[in-house]
Amino acid sequence: MITIQLEEEIEKRLNNLSTKTGRSKTDYIREAILEYLEEIEDRDLAIERLDNPSKRWTMEEVEKDLGLEN
Repeated sequence: MITIQLEEEIEKRLNNLSTKTGRSKTDYIREAILEYLEEIEDRDLAIERLDNPSKRWTMEEVEKDLGLEN
């Protein structure tokens, strides 16, 4: 279990959203943390790939592989 303290305005907004939708504050906090973690992981992966480039494909190659050629 983790305990966090929120700024008053953030807590107020979270309370309002929770009341309006009937979803728990915990649900919203969990969802926000998961989305943030995914964004950070995606960013780190992109940076790693830029630092260590491997094969790159042209748009034409991708379209051909997907059967989207005109």
